[in-house]
Amino acid sequence: MDSRTLTPRPRTTPRDLLIVDDSIPVRKILMNALGYIKLPVDNILEAGDGAEALTLLETHPVGLVLTDINMPKMNGIELLRAVRASPRWHDIPVVMITAEGGEESVQDAIELGANSFILKPFNISVLRRLVVFLPGRNAV
Repeated sequence: MDSRTLTPRPRTTPRDLLIVDDSIPVRKILMNALGYIKLPVDNILEAGDGAEALTLLETHPVGLVLTDINMPKMNGIELLRAVRASPRWHDIPVVMITAEGGEESVQDAIELGANSFILKPFNISVLRRLVVFLPGRNAV
């Protein structure tokens, strides 16, 4: 299994997307892949960890967050917990990206309110499914 999709939430927020991963090459691969599949987003923002992501969210509203689980400073689970605890951000769809096969991390993320998860290595067809989390869009 390389992804699990849960019910997307209706969105009326911006179509900007935030990629959170401590690996610059992984962020670039995701950005290139999302560009290749023409995911309907206005801007793609990047953060190297959860703390940086929270700083970006303060000034840049987004419609979707893709976050790695394992990162320094603030990991993806901690970021998800902070997003869900915030009245401003609690409705933002969050998709967890992990290289872990560990069901425990994925289960923790789902219990905290992650909308979906993607296992690394991922492929283009998995990324195409992200469109269901964007405002006013249907799956392709």
